[in-house]
Amino acid sequence: MKKIVILISGRGSNMQAILAARLPVTVAAVISNERDAAGLAFAHGHGVATRVVEHRAYPDRAGFEAALTGEIDACAPDLVVLAGFMRILGDDFVRHYAGRLLNIHPSLLPAFTGLHTHRRALEAGVRIHGCTVHFVTPRLDHGPIVIQAAVPVLTGDSEDALAARVLAQEHRIYPQAIRWFCEGRLEITPHETVALNAERAATGALISPTLAP
Repeated sequence: MKKIVILISGRGSNMQAILAARLPVTVAAVISNERDAAGLAFAHGHGVATRVVEHRAYPDRAGFEAALTGEIDACAPDLVVLAGFMRILGDDFVRHYAGRLLNIHPSLLPAFTGLHTHRRALEAGVRIHGCTVHFVTPRLDHGPIVIQAAVPVLTGDSEDALAARVLAQEHRIYPQAIRWFCEGRLEITPHETVALNAERAATGALISPTLAP
């Protein structure tokens, strides 16, 4: 059975969704850079080992990431999952876990990389927004895309309302991406895209607003 390590900084709602999905994996540890992260108590309550590597305890990012790498590698995971881990990771760290480091981003990449994605989507007037699970590469929010979910942007939406709609989809697609990885179904192609083995052909399209009859 594959082993994963999950990194969090706060309540870890995606981590909670992953644990609730009861995937055929062993969650070796949940690690946080914040000692008071609420998600640590949730993980501990579900029998998962928890660890803390506080970034403030180190004089620079290199020192922090070296300590974090040591804690992760002690678990010998097949996959490292970023689930609301609010630290930008350096190139050496990312390359160390190349092909086995996943992240979820609250937009339909490559649109709206970085922060404040829901606000920017509303300001841009897009009709469809969503979330993306992708492999992490040194270029921020530009790694090979595994799976995306789209939601409509509704008239009068607030940033919070749109964020909640997207988050519900994050909780659906992140466990699915991890399942595919652990089943050996994901392949990063020479073109830096992801091929899903035995992928079913999709028909139709999500269109928002709905076309009038």
